[in-house]
Amino acid sequence: MITTDGEQQQHTAHIDPLAAVRTGGDPAYDVFLTGTVFLDIVFTGLDTAPVRGTETWARGMGQSPGGVANMATALARLGLRTSLAAAFGDDFYGDYCWDALEQGEGIDLSQSRTVPGWHSPVTVSMAYEGERTMVSHGHEAPLRETAPAAAPRARAAVASLAPGRLEPWIAEAAGRGARIFADVGWDESGRWDLRALHDLELCEAFLPNAEEAMRYTRTDCPRAAARALAEKVPLAVVTLGAEGAYAVDGGSGEAAEVPAIGVEVLDPTGAGDVFMAGFVTGTLAGWPLADRLAFAGLTAALSVQEFGGSLSAPGWTEVAAWWQYVQGCEDQDPEALARYAFLAGLVPAPDRPWPLRRALPTIGFRRPV
Repeated sequence: MITTDGEQQQHTAHIDPLAAVRTGGDPAYDVFLTGTVFLDIVFTGLDTAPVRGTETWARGMGQSPGGVANMATALARLGLRTSLAAAFGDDFYGDYCWDALEQGEGIDLSQSRTVPGWHSPVTVSMAYEGERTMVSHGHEAPLRETAPAAAPRARAAVASLAPGRLEPWIAEAAGRGARIFADVGWDESGRWDLRALHDLELCEAFLPNAEEAMRYTRTDCPRAAARALAEKVPLAVVTLGAEGAYAVDGGSGEAAEVPAIGVEVLDPTGAGDVFMAGFVTGTLAGWPLADRLAFAGLTAALSVQEFGGSLSAPGWTEVAAWWQYVQGCEDQDPEALARYAFLAGLVPAPDRPWPLRRALPTIGFRRPV
């Protein structure tokens, strides 16, 4: 197993992972996604969970766009041309999130809308001992403001499936040639019926976690669950948490498993979104299945060593610095290092050594005059 420790700084190199597959007739966007943008307020440096009836001071605090912005940011930082359709609050928080995503990350928001009279959903996250506790507040935005008017033409689209819910934009995107990647949330009904995931048949890849996969397939092993899901979708990927990930190609029957990278987890917020972004990147670039799993796991491992969701999404500079660092560690397992050898021809020369450091962005300060 490869192990690393340290903090990162977000400084994304200009790398186009799809350069080798681009042609003149390509769509304007690599990935389209839609969902709810939250303002995330993250308290860090807590030794324990807050105790009822007491006041707890945090040693640090940061803010950033959250919710679907976590995945949109992760995709954009890996060099994919990303388009997001979302509702934004008609308030200071909404303006901040819009500016951070459009100007800060280069994400296309032409399909997004600011909703008059609707305030931004907010999540307060408290991170401690590698876990998190969250409190959220918000109201549903009007459906006409959140459903994309028309999914733009893109190479791929990322969807979040829910039992009983049919999303017309998914079929539209698939009909225009987009490759659909999907995850799924917890089934509050407790039925766990695959037939209720109406858009699953449109998906090229389905990426549930182990518990979700086993419940939907009525199996007691995540690998068996992946094999069962591969009978329903072309590619089934089951994330195994600290054990890594396992995938089965339903067409070829190929299976791949990559163990997780051992890291000190500071905050797991957004790790699943980053994993999805890494896997989408590798798939669109045409990498072998095992390399896609390894890259997705690496990006997720880099993200959990930082606080926050979109704040912690790594770019190519972080990947390059990590790769240079682990190659110089004498105690690394050569077989584990060989698993990531495909990075050698991808990453730029790092412009700073590992560990990298990053200051958390915040809001509320006056701009210099």
